[in-house]
Amino acid sequence: MSKLFGFSIEDNESLSPGAVSPIPPNNEDGVDHYASSGFFGSYVDLEGVYKTEFELIKRYREMALHPEVDSAIEDIVNEAIVSDSNDSPVEINLDNLNVSDKLKKIVRDEFKGVKDLLQFDKKAHEIFRNWYTDGRIFYHKVIDMKKPDEGIQELRYIDSLKLKFMRVRPSKERGAKGAEGIPVLPYSGEQTITKDAKIEEFYTYYPQGMAQKYGSVAGKGVKIAKDAITYVHSGLVDRNRKITLSYLHKAIKGLNQLRMIEDSLVIYRISRAPERRIFYIDVGNLPKVKAEQYLRDVMSRYRNKLVYDANTGEIKDDKKFMSMLEDFWLPRREGGRGTEITTLPGGQNLGELTDIDYFQKKLYRSLNVPESRIGANDGFNLGRSSEILRDELMFSKFVGRLRKRFSGLFIDLLKTQLILKNIVTPEDFEKMAEHIQFDYKYDNHFAELKDHELMTERLNIMVAIEPYIGTYYSRDYVKRKVLRQTDEEIEEMTQEMEEENASGIGVPLDTQNQMVQGRIDADIEAAKALGKTPKEPDVANAKGEGATEAPGIDIKKAKI
Repeated sequence: MSKLFGFSIEDNESLSPGAVSPIPPNNEDGVDHYASSGFFGSYVDLEGVYKTEFELIKRYREMALHPEVDSAIEDIVNEAIVSDSNDSPVEINLDNLNVSDKLKKIVRDEFKGVKDLLQFDKKAHEIFRNWYTDGRIFYHKVIDMKKPDEGIQELRYIDSLKLKFMRVRPSKERGAKGAEGIPVLPYSGEQTITKDAKIEEFYTYYPQGMAQKYGSVAGKGVKIAKDAITYVHSGLVDRNRKITLSYLHKAIKGLNQLRMIEDSLVIYRISRAPERRIFYIDVGNLPKVKAEQYLRDVMSRYRNKLVYDANTGEIKDDKKFMSMLEDFWLPRREGGRGTEITTLPGGQNLGELTDIDYFQKKLYRSLNVPESRIGANDGFNLGRSSEILRDELMFSKFVGRLRKRFSGLFIDLLKTQLILKNIVTPEDFEKMAEHIQFDYKYDNHFAELKDHELMTERLNIMVAIEPYIGTYYSRDYVKRKVLRQTDEEIEEMTQEMEEENASGIGVPLDTQNQMVQGRIDADIEAAKALGKTPKEPDVANAKGEGATEAPGIDIKKAKI
């Protein structure tokens, strides 16, 4: 392979030199193994319409401009990316990462740097929408090759129509043996996995973009190293054709059907809306030729066609054209009822939109957007969370999966930063990546309503189960199963309650009354021991003896 542009991060092989398997690695990016490094032969035939990824991506972008599809995409993006003027749409969560606090702080700082390079707080909506529409997104990681330990200097967005991920088989003959004498499988699309028999992976950048005809390209491409590009795809892969799809792919047929039914509806309404007249002209027993001439003379005499010119705004009489909306002129022979004029009524069911509504709902279902969001202008219901429709729940889970997949962008950029700056090794980061999470901001109103209602229900259950604590249920069970507290929350709450009890803050009123009563009883017993007659204590005396008055407690009413 020729020298690649960019940089590569060396990583140790996960397999030992002697580990052999006839099963190739499972590639989830939808990129097939090509016999050569060229782009030819990579075309796909999608229902005989789309030959290349170029055409497919352009089709997705055209679909995104359709009003119904655009509305559905905006619903999805607005649910996934919640932005305001104060908080960031996404933050990193390292609670499950078992490393030192110092390393956690470094990771958080590097993540903030990654967001700054992306300008994610400002462009989060556009970045997520581009990724969702195209089904993939590319960024070129620009570094100083003389000072790679300074990390990524700039992130440049690459149009999906100009970059292609390639996976090329090594140029070995059939039945050849690897460097260590391990045989390579016969030419069958794959090879035996060994330490030395590697698949060459790289990107090819075409400045002029890919051509539209059968995988050909415009101009010569530039090979870029795999690690120099951040590539995040949708996760939807057509296994039969080895191609990455967008989430809009399922809606191609539904959108075409909706467009056709809308166009046919317009044509039907234009053709059937007006009432037209039928003129039966009595031609007697005239010959056919003369009868036709007589009919034309009558039409030209009485016919008055007014034409509206949209360019000039003028209305003029134009008799040169005859459209399907004009009156009908029919000859009638002798013996008929003579000249007659009747009326052909227009369409009777022009106001029905049942078929349009059906295909709109079908389109929204294909985009995983609830049907209730179609043209909903009556606001939303802020009722109980138990009243949320099932499709809204499914939609929320779908958005969560999108966020998980999109987070691969941050993982890759964070990995590059930490490795280039020699903070962690590639092996260490692979172990850390499983415990790094990203918290996306949710819609405040719905999130607060849901949390408040859940907390209320849990507290009600706890009140009902409290008489049985100590007999059938333990306090630890109630904390974990009823209140749904984690180990960290239980430990934190216990520590805070101990601190509050020590300072007298947060002690229940009954406990505070008992404490005050105990001090009063102790003073009475001390007075009796000295042979003094105890007097009824007052508030001032109680306070003077060191009693602490708690808010809402009347010491005068305390029993002695």
